[in-house]
Amino acid sequence: MAATAFDEMNGTPDGAAPVRSAYESLRRWLDEKPGEFFDTRRSQAELFFRRVGITFAVYGDNETSERLIPFDIIPRVLTRSEWSFLERGLTQRVRALNAFLADIYGPQDCIKAGIVPGDLVYRNPHYRLEMKDVKVPHDVYVHIAGIDVVRVGENKFHVLEDNARTPSGVSYMLENREVMMRLFPELFSGHRVAPVEDYPDALLKTLRSVAPDGGGRDPVVALLTPGRYNSAYYEHSFLADKLGVELVEAGDLFVEDDVVFMRTTQGPTRVDVIYRRIDDDFLDPLVFRPDSALGVPGLMNAYRSGNVTLANAVGTGISDDKAVYTYMPEIVRFFTGEEPLLENVPTWRCREPGALSHVLANLPDLVVKEVNGSGGYGMLVGPHASRQEIEDFRRKLKHAPDNFIAQPTLSLSTCPTFVASGVAPRHVDLRPFVLSGAREVRIVPGGLTRVALKEGSLVVNSSQGGGTKDTWVLDS
Repeated sequence: MAATAFDEMNGTPDGAAPVRSAYESLRRWLDEKPGEFFDTRRSQAELFFRRVGITFAVYGDNETSERLIPFDIIPRVLTRSEWSFLERGLTQRVRALNAFLADIYGPQDCIKAGIVPGDLVYRNPHYRLEMKDVKVPHDVYVHIAGIDVVRVGENKFHVLEDNARTPSGVSYMLENREVMMRLFPELFSGHRVAPVEDYPDALLKTLRSVAPDGGGRDPVVALLTPGRYNSAYYEHSFLADKLGVELVEAGDLFVEDDVVFMRTTQGPTRVDVIYRRIDDDFLDPLVFRPDSALGVPGLMNAYRSGNVTLANAVGTGISDDKAVYTYMPEIVRFFTGEEPLLENVPTWRCREPGALSHVLANLPDLVVKEVNGSGGYGMLVGPHASRQEIEDFRRKLKHAPDNFIAQPTLSLSTCPTFVASGVAPRHVDLRPFVLSGAREVRIVPGGLTRVALKEGSLVVNSSQGGGTKDTWVLDS
């Protein structure tokens, strides 16, 4: 079972330790305000989010429903030194991810050296043979990464997941900050909070920096969306607006002589960089799924010819795989020659007989995940599962062990959260967004903090009832 959680405000859940320095001012502010104040502000925040239309789709067995992600009005606070450590670790990890992807689609030295098993790569559904020996512009595969980080102690952070395909959530990071500044200007005046609102500028600079060399001095960027019925469509339209680029669907683009063009009222305009929010399978019906109405015929030929940049690159999904995740410490060492600054969560690979035996014997104490699962689906949280759920997972593991990994039940750190009973600690994680351009890596200070609103719950995903909160990095 997990140990007692580290509380980021009090140090210990019972508050016996002194309030940590980062939270001293916030704690005084919380103590001064009556409960009705927070009730009113939470209602105002919800009204704001409803007005701007921030929802996400929840896919059930029979229908899809639109929901508002719950927003917690108490910020999470990190010191500049804490953030500096995270920044170094995130930069190292994303550079290793880019090197790994360049290698498995190129010389495959990490496979030859026995760092990563070949079958884990070749049999992975997200490994794209179509990308083998393709020269991607500026050797950058993961332009936008969302790295999920959990905290388990005063100075102890772990990477929980790598998101290198089409990571989402940055719109919530930006909107959370805007609503906090509107509702609590007096709180900001008492803190020097590092800004996040320059993320769109940083993203646009990153995308333009990776344009193909022959694309001209002022590269044209477009954001490709599956359309308004996609669960993240709000974010697509939000980002296109903030970036000042066109939001396009498949019918707005066409390929001629291996060059991508966008239809406009002034005639065709060449597109140099496509920030795509469509999965690989649907990008080009001539190469992947022929029934896709979301993709652009000929797009892959233009890409392989070096005439357009796709962000993120095709084939990056393999680095989201949870089995590949277990080899990230070795991948970091192999490609950087350094020890990983951010550790993985200890993980058992159920594909290995010894690990499988351990997992089967300890299911009630472990978290078991599908290697290709996401959003909190397809997982077992042993300490919170029923006997029947544990036995169902036992059968799944025995039937297809290669499809699962297992981890100890981490005691994720807690932060003060406003709930029905007042201010109480709730478990959190953090998704910083890492931008990799042709010449530099940029990370906006902060990220998206997700919070498990149910008491004792460790599942922070919005699809499983979690919420979000603003993340403050103090400049002093």
